[in-house]
Amino acid sequence: MNYPHVRYLAVLAGLFALLWVGLAIAPLDRHDWALENVLVVAFAIAIGASYRRFTFSRVSYTLIFVFLCLHAVGAHYTYAQVPYDRWWQSLTGSTFNAWMGWERNHFDRLVHFCYGLLFAYPLREVFLRVAQARGFWAYFLPLDFTLATSALFELFEWAAAAFFGGDLGVAYLGTQGDVWDAHKDMLLAGTGATIAMLITACINWRLQRDFAREWSDSLRIKDPRPLGEDEIARMLSGQGGAR
Repeated sequence: MNYPHVRYLAVLAGLFALLWVGLAIAPLDRHDWALENVLVVAFAIAIGASYRRFTFSRVSYTLIFVFLCLHAVGAHYTYAQVPYDRWWQSLTGSTFNAWMGWERNHFDRLVHFCYGLLFAYPLREVFLRVAQARGFWAYFLPLDFTLATSALFELFEWAAAAFFGGDLGVAYLGTQGDVWDAHKDMLLAGTGATIAMLITACINWRLQRDFAREWSDSLRIKDPRPLGEDEIARMLSGQGGAR
């Protein structure tokens, strides 16, 4: 167990707990706040329970921390009503939406983009250290997983909104009348993950001496034999393994 990393995690966990408790006081919609935090609580428990066997880098812990802080703000106000426009106006005298030409509240879009941008690298750590992904796959799989989980979350949102219905369902879904809301959210998550992996690849290209060879080897065919019914025949003859 890497104790400097664990101490760093403890500091971030303490800071997030303070923010989370503060934002748990008088949220705009208590029921929506509770629904928004179901996955957060489960994720926090998983991170805490797994740190002895799988300690992330401090970079990954920081990225996860920033995302959870953004989510805590969205849960407090509901994503469709985070008053970033009012905050910006108090600082500059004009609204951010007017400056950008926007008509809707885009805080939810920001968080979906940040899901990809901030979670892709921690996911890459998992694929590198557990699945031993290398080269192309070490960059593609985090992007692929980000898109897959983003789609699953949109399905979860739809199911929860359909189950609870009424104002709670509308608040949790947060489409703000945009029929393409789920598609745009997934696109932004994928864009964020792509940017994160491009930055990671550029750093590795600059610092990793065998970058090109590892990339090439990752795309090389390791076993030319077909699987499927051919592998079943090999297994029945005792010559193959489970594939």
